[in-house]
Amino acid sequence: MRIVYHLGAHCTDEERLLRCFLKNRGVLAEQGIVVPGPTRYRNLLRDTAIALKGKPATIETQALVLEQIMEEDRAERLILSWDNFLAFIPWAVDGALYPSAGPRTRAFAQVFPQIEAEFHMGLRNPASFLPQVFHRQKGIKGGKPTVEAFTAGIDIFDLRWSDVVERILDANPEAEITLWCDEDTPLVWPEVLAAVSGAAPGTVLEDADALLSEIMAPEGLERMRTYEASHPVTSVAGRRRMVSAFLEKFAIPAKVEQEVEMAGWTEGTITALAEIYQQDLAYLATLPGVTVIRP
Repeated sequence: MRIVYHLGAHCTDEERLLRCFLKNRGVLAEQGIVVPGPTRYRNLLRDTAIALKGKPATIETQALVLEQIMEEDRAERLILSWDNFLAFIPWAVDGALYPSAGPRTRAFAQVFPQIEAEFHMGLRNPASFLPQVFHRQKGIKGGKPTVEAFTAGIDIFDLRWSDVVERILDANPEAEITLWCDEDTPLVWPEVLAAVSGAAPGTVLEDADALLSEIMAPEGLERMRTYEASHPVTSVAGRRRMVSAFLEKFAIPAKVEQEVEMAGWTEGTITALAEIYQQDLAYLATLPGVTVIRP
C-alpha cells in the first residue's frame, strides 16, 4: 500500500483534482485506488500528528486511523488531498515559501510510518502566487495586512520552490515527489491525474476535461470534442498540440490571464520573478526523486 499526499499548493488546484477523483471513486476502486472524502481525514490527521509530536504512530494507532479514513478492507493506493498539508495560508509565506514544509510533511507521514508515502504538488509562478496569497490573507491575521508587512524580512527574488521541495525530501528521504506548474495544467492535466491516481493506462475518468470547460468557450470545447472524435489523439504530444490550438482560438481571456496586483511592483518585478521561476523549474528537474511534468 502507498499513501499519496496531494499537497496543493495554495492558489493552484482549488480542489479540482480531488473533485475529479471523488466523481470517479468507483472506477478507481476497481484498481485498488481509494479516495476518501476530505472530512474523513483532514482534521483527523492534523489532530493525530499533533498528538504524536513527531514520533511514529504505533501499529494500533495506524490501524485505528485507517479504520476511520477507509471503508474498504484494503487498498493499493490511498489518496489524501489538502492544500493545508504544508501550512495554513497565513503561514504559506512566512519568511520563506512554506518554511515548515519539511517537519509538517514528516509529521503527517509519521501517522503511517510503515506505509510508503509519495507527494504531489502543483507550483505557481511567484509573480502571481504571492499576490494571490496576500489577498487571501486579508482579515486572517487581525485586519488587512499591508504589502510591506506581508513581505517583511523577505527578499521576494530569493523565494524558490526548490527550497520547499528540498525541505520535503530532506525530511522524507525515502519519498518521491511529482510536480507540475499551475500555468501548464490545461496541457498536462491528464498526465497529472494519471500520476496522482496511479490508475492503469487507458483508464477513462469522467470530468477529466472539467478544467478546459472552465477556461474555454463552450463552442470551442464542443468543436474540440467533435474534432477529437473524428481524429483520435494517440499520443500525449498530439493531445497537447490539439488543446493548445483550440485554446489559442477559444480561451476565455478572463480565465487564462493571471492579473498581478501588488503595490510597488513594476513590470520589471514581474518579469524578474518569472525568469527566476523558470530557472528554478530547470533546477528541480535535476533533483533525484523529483519528477516534473512539463508540456
